[in-house]
Amino acid sequence: MKKQYDFSQGERGKFYRPDAELKIPVYLDAENLSFVERIAHKKNKNISTVVNELIRSDKQLAGLIE
Repeated sequence: MKKQYDFSQGERGKFYRPDAELKIPVYLDAENLSFVERIAHKKNKNISTVVNELIRSDKQLAGLIE
């Protein structure tokens, strides 16, 4: 690594996109992943859809949404 870098020609915010969405990866334990995969296979849906459905139903059970 250099001791000093020249940023005099740098452009602030060149790659900034205010409407960009950050997709955060979620890692499941092997047992939970297997459970979600079985449900996804039975419902013929992808894993992300099944996980979102499970979270929505848990939020309803907790009384957080109607």
